Amino acid sequence: MPIYKWEGKTVKGALKKGEMEAPNESAIRVHLRQQNIIPTKIVSKGKEIHISLPFKQKVKQRSVAIFTRQLATMIDAGLPLVQSLEILSQQQENKTFKKNIREIREDVESGSTFAGALKKHPTTFNELYTNLVVAGEEGGILDNILTRLANYIEKSEALKKKVKSALIYPSTIVGVAVIVVMILMIFVIPVFETMFQSAGQNLPLPTLIVLTLSKMIKKYVFIFIPAAILLFFLLRKYYQTSGGRAVIDRLLLKVPVFGPLFKKIAVARFSRTLGTLVSSGVPILDGLSIVSRTSGNKTIETAILNARASIREGETIAEPLNRSGLFPPMVIQMISVGESTGALDSMLSKIAEFYEDEVDIAVANLTSLLEPFLMVFLGVVIGGVVIAMYLPIFNMASAIG
Repeated sequence: MPIYKWEGKTVKGALKKGEMEAPNESAIRVHLRQQNIIPTKIVSKGKEIHISLPFKQKVKQRSVAIFTRQLATMIDAGLPLVQSLEILSQQQENKTFKKNIREIREDVESGSTFAGALKKHPTTFNELYTNLVVAGEEGGILDNILTRLANYIEKSEALKKKVKSALIYPSTIVGVAVIVVMILMIFVIPVFETMFQSAGQNLPLPTLIVLTLSKMIKKYVFIFIPAAILLFFLLRKYYQTSGGRAVIDRLLLKVPVFGPLFKKIAVARFSRTLGTLVSSGVPILDGLSIVSRTSGNKTIETAILNARASIREGETIAEPLNRSGLFPPMVIQMISVGESTGALDSMLSKIAEFYEDEVDIAVANLTSLLEPFLMVFLGVVIGGVVIAMYLPIFNMASAIG
């Protein structure tokens, strides 16, 4: 067996070094963790193996959903958790995810709870995931909880795809229009300008406007593009601040056409997430705290946290949500009925299903509504430029005729 040199730190932060004979690197890690030593570097035959990779491959939520469903099936079939994790790590193609699963397996094998091992990988397994696993381990229903988690992640990803499909189409059309107009202004219009100058005739007002715009764009294009990129990054930076995110998210909910869609998406996400947490045995206050951080909108997050504070003081869930003015009356009524009958989780699931269907309809309607507007936009912009350039030619033809 090869000999490995290792370095690590104890729980108190003391540096430890040593050598060990082992069949592979994983065996070294397990042995060190059993001694409460966190390995930082392992060297074998002069080759260094670092625990943290400089460039990590992103783990997609779809991969997490597949992993979760497969793990639930294995546990339900009676396979031990450690063995299930080992099998799933071998099947995983994503290197980062494979590494995460192996480290989770090693932690569980060393005596850690499954939830405790998951919490060491927050970028892959979020707070909602780990809290549900805690509930599953404590209640002895880990396979059921994992199945619910897989369902939740799949539905959440489907909702994200609907949002992207609603935004990609208009963005693509507008982007293509901008590129075409820029090409016309920079390369095509100057050719017409030279021709008009040689003709020496008076130009119509639309033609003069287009020629002036062409000169400005050609002269300042190397300023416009960096300015647009800078503006984009400044807005992004502003959105990353607490105040900036609150302002932009509030405006997004008020945008015509798109605002109602974003609100329906937020309601569907709120209902699906809280319903999953409540049905899994997570306390309502803890559930609302988790939901607020996964809402995706600062305005909705604030409303949920305000509701949580009011519930702590003895109010029902429906009352503070109603005061926020962000949730439709039907949602408030169904939550109120769910609280009264003790079937809150069932009511939240029905709300989520209803609003997910509403999002489907809204996306379809939005696409149908935008198509004629976008066609008119393209016709006015590109068609207007073309007509403005041909007006002098028509005038010349009429004069000759």
